[in-house]
Amino acid sequence: MGKVILPQRKGKGIAYRTKNSKRLPRPQYRQLDYSERHGFVRGVVREIIHESGRGAPVALVSFKDVHSSKRRTEIFIACEGMYTGQYVYSGRKTELGVGNISQVGTLPEGTVISNVESTHADRGRLARSSGNSAIIVSHSGDGKTRIKLPSGHKKILASTCRATIGIVAGGGRTEKPMLKAGASYYKHKSKGKKNWPKVRGVAKNPVEHPHGGGNHQHVGKSTTVARLTTPGRKVGLIAARRTGRLRGGNKIRDD
Repeated sequence: MGKVILPQRKGKGIAYRTKNSKRLPRPQYRQLDYSERHGFVRGVVREIIHESGRGAPVALVSFKDVHSSKRRTEIFIACEGMYTGQYVYSGRKTELGVGNISQVGTLPEGTVISNVESTHADRGRLARSSGNSAIIVSHSGDGKTRIKLPSGHKKILASTCRATIGIVAGGGRTEKPMLKAGASYYKHKSKGKKNWPKVRGVAKNPVEHPHGGGNHQHVGKSTTVARLTTPGRKVGLIAARRTGRLRGGNKIRDD
């Protein structure tokens, strides 16, 4: 009976699942209510904390519950310049301040935003990683807003989509070098990637990997495999439409 190779073990998912003991709920906007649709609600930043495996810090913002006298804590992605005790305003009629949440249609052109909703009331999907931000390019009369994403791609959204004013905190995180293997080990561990360090297939034995074995390290066969290939052979470029470098003449559209 053959060995269960790494790609097969990885496909089961159990051994590579991230522990949830240190995880917070997903940082996202409040569910829309009447106050936010027609006016605004005010919250206060209670704490700015670090979550293991996440590059950007998160802010715990306390809002007054509309249906009771209690306060409800929401988890937002922190922006550069936010601080404990800061008042955060969320709604249609908010002032232009760092950390405030407003509809993209009410913000002027050139405003730097983050944690942008892709569709109305999806509670935040775009420009969420540390140091990232998007820019409002233009507004149209039919209720659409054009923004420029961190990748440079331009996207058209509904003007009622919400966004946070400012840049996501934690910028420059990737510029710091690892310096040692231990730092990289704990980084992968916090993200639940237990298959680190990753050994090349050609460096293994034939029983351990389809690319293994031989008198010197080489694959010895095509690295593209079909979609219906058996699981033990599914390594490399699976169902690749094309291979090789992209040469001149291929223009990338930005619209």
